[in-house]
Parts: sequence; structure tokens; C-alpha cells
Amino acid sequence: MSEGPVEGMIGTMGVEKYSRRDLLKWLALLAFSSSGISSAVPQTWIQPSQRLEGAAKPPNFLFLLFDTLSARHLSFLGYPRKTTPNLARYAERAIVYHAHTAAGNFTMPATASLLTGTYPWSHGGYHLFGMLREPYVQRNLFRELAQDYWITTFTHNAIVTGLFDQFHASIDQIVPSRDLALLSLPVSDRFFSHDFISSFWGERILRASGRELPGSLFLSFLDQEIRPSALEDLKKRFGKQYPRGLPTNLYGLFFRLEPAIDWIQERLVQLEKPYLAYCHLFPPHEPYATRQDFIDTFIDGWAPPSKPVLAFSQNISEEELLKARRFYDEYIAFVDAEFGRLLDGLDRSGILEDTYVIVTADHGQLFERQIHGHDTSTLYEPLLHIPLLILTPGQTFRQDVYHRTSCVDLLPTILHLAGKPLPTWMEGRVLPPFRPANDESDRAIYAVEAKRNPNSAPLQTATVVMIQGRYKLISYFGYERKKDDTELYDLENDPEEIENLVPVKGSLAQELKAELQAAVDSANRGFIEGTF
Repeated sequence: MSEGPVEGMIGTMGVEKYSRRDLLKWLALLAFSSSGISSAVPQTWIQPSQRLEGAAKPPNFLFLLFDTLSARHLSFLGYPRKTTPNLARYAERAIVYHAHTAAGNFTMPATASLLTGTYPWSHGGYHLFGMLREPYVQRNLFRELAQDYWITTFTHNAIVTGLFDQFHASIDQIVPSRDLALLSLPVSDRFFSHDFISSFWGERILRASGRELPGSLFLSFLDQEIRPSALEDLKKRFGKQYPRGLPTNLYGLFFRLEPAIDWIQERLVQLEKPYLAYCHLFPPHEPYATRQDFIDTFIDGWAPPSKPVLAFSQNISEEELLKARRFYDEYIAFVDAEFGRLLDGLDRSGILEDTYVIVTADHGQLFERQIHGHDTSTLYEPLLHIPLLILTPGQTFRQDVYHRTSCVDLLPTILHLAGKPLPTWMEGRVLPPFRPANDESDRAIYAVEAKRNPNSAPLQTATVVMIQGRYKLISYFGYERKKDDTELYDLENDPEEIENLVPVKGSLAQELKAELQAAVDSANRGFIEGTF
């Protein structure tokens, strides 16, 4: 792939492997430390041998994760706007999970949970660009498959780049985000292949302070003079195609989704088998820079039901929320069209005959209760209910799973399908229909939001969810502004979470809260026993 005007020039710079790199690392760490900064057929149990019998090699795995894709906005799952005709086409030949749940409400905790098979209270990935607790750097999907699989990863999301950095010892190829970008402004991922998080924060803090980056190391003259010109050139070239602005990851990476879709198709046919390809694509994350042909697709006057405003309101008007929702839906429609193009390409290449294709998201998005986005301390269903579709090799029929499942279930499921033993530290289970689904009735599913809690301390300030059967309990603790510390919803009769049942089902709420507290206490025991 050809490089952008700035990338080509910066790419000619020579960087000494040790002395210069170490100096930059220490500069970044100094800035970081001074800043104060502390995710319709009957169900059957599918055994791996049913798919692998006679196969010379284990199956391949392709993860397609679309950032911030809420299941509550997908037409193939019942949303009234026709946002996902191509995912609907895919669903007719895949296993479709109707009640799949994220473990957190933003990228770090949610993605870390997917990759480690554990909840945030275990791996400790509470913060935007946080570090996982040391044991879990060695407990992840990539490490478990590294001995037998070729592993390649790509993402537009800088937070996920930080996770890849922590897991890099078990990944054969981490494709830099800039390789599939129009323009990449940060220099962190270029100079610090295995020190991304500290260097990213160091660069970000230095830029925010107004101080120039050291010219001898970062060529700050070029950084100040050439990059703004390059960005302006890109706006002129692609402005008509993206009238709401170039797609960006909010951290200085400007990209188009189309080349990433092309790259996935081309790369998969070249990979050594068996492989695990993990592709974490940024759209439809805000800003909602949809392509021109999807602009104004959903000017239809539709509005969702009104919901009560509780704690953590951002005071965003209903009119603003409806507009943001429409822009988001239009962006989803664009993502769906590109997914359809990828699906057709995978069909033509024969990849679907020997590959498990997992389509999912890290978390969802909120447009209600005067809140927009996912930078919130709430854990309502539009944030936690995410899609999961799994296409098994050669599958031609649809299978629907209605049991409540969690993103922590994906790691044990992949290991099961690869014929690997399941480590005891995982908190997930093998997904149905790859195991019997008759033991689901007593299972609890959890989610955690704890940006204000250090990962080096027990969980004390957080929002924690427990879903058991039809009931969802939301417990808030440690917040000054949240007076009502518990909410209880019947997701079967009230999927929109409008009526808090605590006043009428107080005894049930107390019983569930005691069970939730026991789970939190169990997670905190690691600090008491010194295992974290």
C-alpha cells in the first residue's frame, strides 16, 4: 500500500535501535509520571471433531470487531431502521446470539475481557490507556494459541494498539495502524513498537502543554509544517466523499474503511494456516463520518421511547440526541455495506470453508437519558448489548441462541474449537451450541465500569452490573453524586429499562445485591491474598 505524503517522508528517518529509543522512552515516562494519570434449526452441541474430522490442520479464526456497534441499532435484530441488510444476509448462514453482553462500556475493559476471558475486576483494565495486571498480560487469546497458530492483528483504535503492545510477545505480526491510514499524526507507534502506552501519553501531554517536541528526535519542524498541509490536502481529495469530515480515531489517525476491508480480503489468502486474524475496525465509533451515499438515509421522523433521566446526565437535549442517533445509524449502514463487500470476497476466495468467522463489537453506544456516547458511568443495555455472529466452516443454515452470553465466553469457545484445554483462570464458558445449554439458568453475567478506581486497589468506586435470568441489577458504589445506589430491571418485560423495580421488588433487589457483593468481594480477595 502506498504511503501518505507525510508517512513517506518520516519513513526515511533513521532511528538508532537502542540509545535514541531509550532516551525517548524516558522522556515519555517522565511526562507520563508528572501528569498524575494513575472496554431456524434445533440447537445442538457442536463438537470440534464434527468440523475437523479428516482435516489436515486445525481451523482458522477470523475476528471482525466493529467498535461501538450496539445490537440495539441493528435491523436484523429488530431495530426499525434498515441499518444492516448485509449482516442480515450473513445471519441467515450463521449462529446468531440474541443476548450477548459486553463486560464494559468502552474499549479498554471490554476488549481486554474478550481477549483474556475474564471480567475487568480481574484483569484490571479500567482506564482509557491502562495497563493490565501483570498475570493477565500472560493470560490471553494470543498466548493460548501462539504455539500452533500464525497470529496477525490490526486495529484503527489506539487503545487496542496499547493492548496489542502488552500482548506482543505472543503475536506474530502487529500491522501498524498507520499502514492502512491516510495520515497518522502521532509518532508513538512508529518509534516505540513495544512501549506504546507510555510514549503515547508522553507525546500527548507534551503536545497539550504547548511545548515543542524535541526537534533532533521527532523532526518537529516537519511535524509542524508538513502534517497540517498533508491533512488539508486529504480534505480536498476526499471532502466530497466524506462531507461530515474524514474518518478519524480521535487521536490523530485519519483513515478510510474501504482499504482496510480490501486488505483483510487480500491478506487472508496469503496467511500461513492455521491462523488467527484479529481485526478491530474503528467505525461506527464517533465522529460519525459516513460516506456521502449514506448521508440523510434515515430522515424518517422516528424516535425511541422516552426514558427517565437518572444520575450522570450530560444535559444533552432530546433534539441533539435524535440527530446524533440518526448520524450513527447512517454510519452503521455504511459499515454494513463494506461488511457485505467483504463477505462476498470471502465467499469467492473459499476462506469460509475452513475458517470460523466471528463478528462482534467491544461495546455499544447511548442516545438516551440526556447522555450521548459511552464516556459515562452508566451501564444500560444500549451500551452492553452487542452483536455476536459466528459462522462455522462451511455453514449454510441459521441457528439462533437466546441464552444470555458474555464476551468473556469467546476465549474458552475458541480454545474449545481449536482442541485446546481450558485454563482454570478464565471466567467465561464455552458458548452454546458448542456445549449443552441446559445449565444456563443459574448463571450470572457481569459488567464493570471503574474508570475512577485504580487497578492497583480493590474495587471501591464503580458501577457493576449483574444479569441473572430475566433480571438486571445495576449497583453504584463509591460515587458522591449517585444517591440511589441500586436499579433493578426486568429485561424480559421491560427491555428498555424504563421501570426501576427496586420500590416494588425490594427483597429481590436485596437478594441479588448480596450475590453481586459476594462476587465483588471474591474479586477483591486477590488484593487481600496478594495475588494481584
